Amino acid sequence: MKITGFETIPIQQRALLLKMHTDEGITGYGEPMDYTHWRIVAQAVEDMAEYLIGKDPLQIEDHWQTFFRSTYSRSMPSILGALSGIDMAMWDVMGKKLGVPVWKLLGGSVRDRVRVYTHVGGSSLEALAENARKAVAQGFSAMKMSIVDKPVRFIDTPGAVQKMVARVAAVREAVGDKVDIAVDLHRRFSPTMAIQVIKELEPLKLLFAEEPCHPENDQALQNITRSTTTPIATGERHLARWGFWEIIEKQACAVLQPDIRHVGGISELRKISNLAEVRDLAIAPHNASGELGVVASIHTMATIPNFLICEGGASRGEGLFKNPLQFKDGFIELPTEPGLGVEFKDGILDELRDESFRFRGMWRSEEDGSFADF
Repeated sequence: MKITGFETIPIQQRALLLKMHTDEGITGYGEPMDYTHWRIVAQAVEDMAEYLIGKDPLQIEDHWQTFFRSTYSRSMPSILGALSGIDMAMWDVMGKKLGVPVWKLLGGSVRDRVRVYTHVGGSSLEALAENARKAVAQGFSAMKMSIVDKPVRFIDTPGAVQKMVARVAAVREAVGDKVDIAVDLHRRFSPTMAIQVIKELEPLKLLFAEEPCHPENDQALQNITRSTTTPIATGERHLARWGFWEIIEKQACAVLQPDIRHVGGISELRKISNLAEVRDLAIAPHNASGELGVVASIHTMATIPNFLICEGGASRGEGLFKNPLQFKDGFIELPTEPGLGVEFKDGILDELRDESFRFRGMWRSEEDGSFADF
């Protein structure tokens, strides 16, 4: 079998899809991504294709190492994003070639289904509580929420902290103590402010507090982790094993959140998880883009002993896949068809194609016009 070509398709919801073609008529799919920079990622895929066309797609590890080690700077998100999509597509091709789902190729599953969470929001405490109750009624036993929708001062007022805590308290009251709640701080907080807020949230018994500070500051992350009984999570912006190693070695958090779209694909997500297992860190993959990345994460997490929960429970592929992921009681069933186990509906990718530029932007403080992390 040989690779004959690639296509990249930008679609709605900040997703970029990749199609890998082979001379045996088997098509593999992947989801490479660097969010707003999809054109750069698509160009990187095109550049990599010059090497891959004519090569055996089943030589996954060799191709992965070739691209990673030959890159001048190994920590380039756009390059790793492209490699992530190619890696997924190669695993998809291998599974289809051999007639088995990807999770079987990874050594088989250690669980029968994969737990997932959804997102809840609301402009008022009442709306937030109602949306949380709806999520439980839909079958979710875990949810994640933001605690602030505006810039946070380096050290903010007691009133600001109280408003953040009130949001989480409203959800806890609405869903009770048998439902897990995680909060996303979106790296909007200074380490000082993160410690204050998370300490106030401790009585609400969170599943985890995500990205309490900038991902570049591992020492601050460790300080936050040591300051609280709330599990701290991070990792959606880290790249490959080397980007996670110091956090793992120092046990600077409790939960790692690698994103399969830019850490290096299925191959690398599995290796990061194996490293984390050595230090008893849990894995909760980040999934904030397209449904195919969720599918690939589900296959990988089926095989991971230290798996906690997977983001993307609401992104199951209805309207996109001929056979959407099956969800019940807060869990997604393992795909059983060969490869990644999903097929796109006829014509749906052309319908959803979206080549517009999507800049993430930033916030500006209403007080003095200074920039703030979005």
